[in-house]
Amino acid sequence: MHLKRRALALALPAALAALVGAAPAAPVAPAAPASDPAAAGTDRHGPKPTIVLVHGAFADASSWSGTIRRLQHAGYPVLAPANPLRGLAADTAYLRSVLAAVDGPVVLVGHSYGGAVISGAALGDSRVKALVYIAAFTPDKGESAAELAAKFPGSTLGDTVNPRAYPLPGGGIGTELVIERAKFQSQFAADVPAADAAVMAVTQRPVATAALEEKAGQAAWKTIPSWALVATADKNIPPAAQRWMARRAGSQVTEADASHAVAVSRPAVVTHVILAAARATR
Repeated sequence: MHLKRRALALALPAALAALVGAAPAAPVAPAAPASDPAAAGTDRHGPKPTIVLVHGAFADASSWSGTIRRLQHAGYPVLAPANPLRGLAADTAYLRSVLAAVDGPVVLVGHSYGGAVISGAALGDSRVKALVYIAAFTPDKGESAAELAAKFPGSTLGDTVNPRAYPLPGGGIGTELVIERAKFQSQFAADVPAADAAVMAVTQRPVATAALEEKAGQAAWKTIPSWALVATADKNIPPAAQRWMARRAGSQVTEADASHAVAVSRPAVVTHVILAAARATR
């Protein structure tokens, strides 16, 4: 009996090897074809718009990280370019060059000074289906960000920034502003964890004073539907100014108890507003 068992044990591996060699390969789930709507960023309503996220002063594109992850999870193509923050006309022209490389419909989102940039860049671009202002400036023709920030009381930004000289491309010297690191969290990101705010303070992008003082051109929000998120604990742009601009633009308004860095501290709320705009345009 023991000999038979031993012979059977020796024969099994050879038999199994023969069976595996003769059997067809196990089926593998195919990758989503190019025409798969989910893979192509489309659904039964057609192509989903590309969400273009434009940061403002004293921030960089990483401030959108939590929003980007949520938008990508929802199946939307996303782009978050670096805003030069050197001058309103120049920054607007740069954003237009970014948009020129995007196929299909677009939802433009601007935070802070980025709101002024998207208002100009969307002008005359039929692919831009919605504008979303996140604790942002919504200027009309002839208005500057600095003027709008001072229209209502409440901004304490002037007490926290330091001017710095930098060379202009064509020669001469310009002035840019940075928020003092020791004051960054309380001024810009009071509801962001201290460790994260410390990183934001180090990586902040300075803004040229010329960009904040430059007058805006024609406003795209007069012809394109808009949404606005008002940060009610904002110390950069007074909430009263945000409400006033949003009301003037006819924006659909959401309010959040958040600092100016609402995209960092409340990415779920920011995403909700953006998705509302994106879905309403399809």
